[in-house]
Amino acid sequence: MRILVVSQYYWPETFRITEVVQALRDEGCDVLVLTGQPNYPEGVPFKGYSWWSMGAEQHDGVTIFRVPLFPRGKGSTLRLFLNYLSFVCFSAVFGWLLLRGRSIDSILVFAPSPILQAIPAIWLAKLKNASLVTWVQDLWPQSLSATGFVRSQRLLAAVSSLVRWIYQKNDLLLVQSQAFIDPVRKMAGSTPVCYHPNPGDFAFSGPGRREHCPVNFGAGFNVVFAGNLGTVQALETILDAAELVRKDAGIKLYLIGSGSRSEWLRSEISRRNLANVQLPGRFPLTAMPSIMSHASALLVSLVQSPIMSQTVPSKVQAYLAAGRPIIASLDGEGARVILEAGAGVASPAEDARELADAILLLRGLPTEELERMGENGRAYYEANFEPRLLALKLKQDLLGIQKESR
Repeated sequence: MRILVVSQYYWPETFRITEVVQALRDEGCDVLVLTGQPNYPEGVPFKGYSWWSMGAEQHDGVTIFRVPLFPRGKGSTLRLFLNYLSFVCFSAVFGWLLLRGRSIDSILVFAPSPILQAIPAIWLAKLKNASLVTWVQDLWPQSLSATGFVRSQRLLAAVSSLVRWIYQKNDLLLVQSQAFIDPVRKMAGSTPVCYHPNPGDFAFSGPGRREHCPVNFGAGFNVVFAGNLGTVQALETILDAAELVRKDAGIKLYLIGSGSRSEWLRSEISRRNLANVQLPGRFPLTAMPSIMSHASALLVSLVQSPIMSQTVPSKVQAYLAAGRPIIASLDGEGARVILEAGAGVASPAEDARELADAILLLRGLPTEELERMGENGRAYYEANFEPRLLALKLKQDLLGIQKESR
C-alpha cells in the first residue's frame, strides 16, 4: 500500500515520525512524506535548505516532498504562529502539485502541536480518494490553555470547534496515551479512536549500546536527564532537588540537551553554586544509548497540570529501552507506565522534596535491585514500544481503515 505521511517535522529534524516511516517502509509499504523545510529546534533553516523553496528529495528509500515553511526563529510568538500557519497554507496550496499523478491509499498525519497541520491532509485525502488517519500527540485546545499560550475563552471555544471538525473528518484517530482516549472520543463524533503509543528509537535496538560514551561521568551516582530543556520540563524542581541532595557529594545530575531555558539554567546553576549539576550540551541521537547506559539512573520530569498528566513523554520509551532505573517527577500516565513496568520510582510533579527523596532512595539501593529495575524496563519496552512491532500494528490499522472506507 502507498502511504502519505503529512508532518510539519521530519528528517533531518529529530522527531519520532522519521523512524516510524522507516519502519513502515521495512514492512513493505511505499511511503511518501509531505513536510516543510527543516528548522527545528534552532529556528533557522538547516544547511542546504531555504525556507522559500519547494521540491522533492530521497532519504533512506523514502521520497520527501518539501513545501516552503516560514522559520520559527527564537522566542517570538508571532514567528511561531507564522511558522505553523505557513505549513498549513503551503501544504494545501502546493501539496497537490507535488503529488500530482501519484496514487495514495492512506494518509497518516503526525500531529504534535498544532493539530492544524491535519487541515491540508483533509483536502488531499478527498482529492486522492484516500483514507485519513491522524495520530494525535497533543490535546487541543487543552494544551493551549495549560501552557498559557491562549487565555481567551472565546478563542479556546473557537479552537475547540475547529478541532472537533478536524477529528470528525478522519476515518480513524490514533492517540499516543491511553489518557487521551476519552477527551478525544468526546470530540470525535463517529470517528473511531484507538491507542497507539509512540515507539522507541531504532538507536536503542540491537547490541553495542555500551560503546564509547561522549560524556565524562565521574565516579558516584550519576543521574541523567536527557531531552528538551524547556518550560514544561519543571527544571526549577530539578534544581531545587539538586540543592536538597548536595550534601551527598557522590550524587551528580547531568542535564543533557538544549532548549528555550538553556541560558536560564546556566545562570541559575551559577547563581545557586550548584556544583552537582552539569550541562554537557546536546548530542546526536546515535550517542544517546551509550550515554544513558552509563548513567546510574535516568530522570524524567514535567510540570504539574492536567494536560501533562495525560501525556507520556517520548523520553520514557528511550529510558525503558536503555535498561537503567528511572526516576519520574511527574503525574499520571508517564508515572503509571514506569511503575507498571517496575522500572523505577515516581514522585509527584513539581515536588522537589519528593524528587530528592527518590534520588536518595535509589542511591541507597543495592546494585542488584537497580539492575533488576533496568531489566524490567527493557522487557516492558520490548513488549509495548518496540518500533517494528508497532509499525506492523500501524500498517494493519491503515489497511483496515482503507478497506472500510472504500
